[in-house]
Amino acid sequence: MNKTDQGSVTPGRPEAIKAVPVRHPGRWVGVAVIAVLVAMLVHALLTNQAIKWDVVGNTLTDPTIVHGIWVTLELTALSMLMGVVGGVLLAIMRLSGNPVLSGAAWVYIWVFRGTPVLVQLVFWNSIGALWPKLSLGIPFGPSFWSESSNTLIPVFTAALLGLGLNEAAYMAEIVRSGIQSVDEGQTEAAHALGMSKAATMRRIVLPQAMRVIIPPTGNETISMLKTSSLVQVIALVELFTAGHDIYARTFQTIPVLIAVSMYYLLMTSILTVGQYYIERHYARGANRALPPTPVDRLRTLLAGRTPAKPSPQDGGTPS
Repeated sequence: MNKTDQGSVTPGRPEAIKAVPVRHPGRWVGVAVIAVLVAMLVHALLTNQAIKWDVVGNTLTDPTIVHGIWVTLELTALSMLMGVVGGVLLAIMRLSGNPVLSGAAWVYIWVFRGTPVLVQLVFWNSIGALWPKLSLGIPFGPSFWSESSNTLIPVFTAALLGLGLNEAAYMAEIVRSGIQSVDEGQTEAAHALGMSKAATMRRIVLPQAMRVIIPPTGNETISMLKTSSLVQVIALVELFTAGHDIYARTFQTIPVLIAVSMYYLLMTSILTVGQYYIERHYARGANRALPPTPVDRLRTLLAGRTPAKPSPQDGGTPS
């Protein structure tokens, strides 16, 4: 019972609870350890003469590096476009009731997921050794047009085929899992309304499946950006190959690799933020309230309030 200022007890009212905040000493120990490690890292970066920050700065503006960035971005965008389109087609084939289509899609996925992408890059770059000429004509009959394989498939096209066709196999499984996550009742209801299978897939199933498809697709895009460095094996000059050519000439390996890594970190960070906003867009209708944006979280933090925790479906904040 609560006591009044005169010492009497107020009937019918419970005593006030004296709340004691929970102590978290382990958190402060963790913060201290991380702070010491960060301070050691910053000190090492600033005092280590082998890093040569002047060389890093010169490398960042090198024309070869800048050109390599554009090649990397172009290769990533086109490979992912090929992978997404091919993945959707393969996923639909895998889910088809036709055993021939389903089996052909399974074999494609089995082959391209089962062999290293590095091997596939070398294969497409060396396709001329297997078929010196590519032609169009009647099957098993005369050809109406033919051209040298090396002319039709230059280095950039070979890199695009190697990365894009390999990505299509992975995207097929991602899209298939997204389609299967949509309740079958949605499809049955659409068919009951007279919608065709193609219209049902395009207007009902895929929009709902995007909530499952987008997160792994964003990861695949970021992975593709870095995997594009493998095209060095076929002598295509992208970001990493441009850096390799510079430090092979100047012997400044560490500073050049730091500059290249800074560009990779910048590009992956931009893709991560874009992925977050795309996930947030497709979360509409699934959540009662959209997850806060990074700007909203910053405003909440500056205002001294605890930000609301996002639901598991919103994908969290961009990292």
